[in-house]
Amino acid sequence: MMFYLALPIVLVAMLVAASGVAAIARGWVLPMNRRHIRSPRLYGWGQLAVAFALFWQVVFGLVISDSRTRQWGAMTGAGILVAGLIVMMAGQFASGNRERSGTP
Repeated sequence: MMFYLALPIVLVAMLVAASGVAAIARGWVLPMNRRHIRSPRLYGWGQLAVAFALFWQVVFGLVISDSRTRQWGAMTGAGILVAGLIVMMAGQFASGNRERSGTP
């Protein structure tokens, strides 16, 4: 197993998952994204899907040694990653219960 690849990916996945939990539980989004996100909870679910996909990629890409299982696992992880990104984009366009000030 290549720890120099797995460790940064797991760290990023944990940070994305923590941000997703904060968005779902409290509606909190990172300050650089606040202006663009209209539905923080939907955006948080997308972040959790992306974090799960990153963990999935680590498990099937670096831990599993069977080549056939590794290929299907990596493709499934890529599909989950794309689905999570689509849900995150939907969180930017969906109307939420967010109060807006008069300025753009």
